[in-house]
Amino acid sequence: MTRPITLVTGGSRGIGAATSLRLARDGHDVALSYVRDESAAQRTAEAVRAAGARCVVLRGDTSQEADVERLFDSVQEQLGPLTGLVNNAGVAGPFGPLAEARTEDLRRIVDVNVLGVLLCCRRAARDMTTSGGGAIVNLSSAAATLGSPGDYVHYAASKGAVDTLTVGLSKELGPAGIRVNAVAPGIIDTEMHAAGGDPGRAERMAGGLPLRRAGTADEVAAAIGWLLSADAAYTTGTVLRVAGGR
Repeated sequence: MTRPITLVTGGSRGIGAATSLRLARDGHDVALSYVRDESAAQRTAEAVRAAGARCVVLRGDTSQEADVERLFDSVQEQLGPLTGLVNNAGVAGPFGPLAEARTEDLRRIVDVNVLGVLLCCRRAARDMTTSGGGAIVNLSSAAATLGSPGDYVHYAASKGAVDTLTVGLSKELGPAGIRVNAVAPGIIDTEMHAAGGDPGRAERMAGGLPLRRAGTADEVAAAIGWLLSADAAYTTGTVLRVAGGR
């Protein structure tokens, strides 16, 4: 049987790294992209290969059209026709109220979290339509419906756009045999909190969740793996919440 070939954007760390490894264990060959941390990307790639999968590491900023085109071309050249896409690359920006947000941070969030996902989905739609089908999983957030006041309403708004894209594109691409879903993580214990300027945020907020703990990257990766699998063959247009009851 032919192995699925899946591109994981932002696949070097956190949820992206956990997803790359989970997919390798599920029988996928994996391409993972990164922007800055090449050493982390290479460590993840080594783990993916150790799990028995082919893996290519590609540098590219998904908010840039030329980079996106090059990423997808490289996957085709080095691994073969793409069957899966995980739109994981994203930024949250500094935590704080919108009134204090810098314009450059707002622009970067929209560029990566919205434009980047649109660019990757557009290219995947073209490639998968030609090759006979596939599956796309977008990374949303529980923030899309909670709003995250005082933390990052700008990030929440960008993830609301991802939810809308997921529903609309699933209807547009369904007749071509392409499924489009999203996973909406809640408080997950990753480096994102430290990058946003609040390294203790996950632990501090966990007590307010029904499950009384932060989630793990592996738990989100399991949901992504299921959505890409044959077990989810009749699932499309769904935003799967992985948020500890929040």
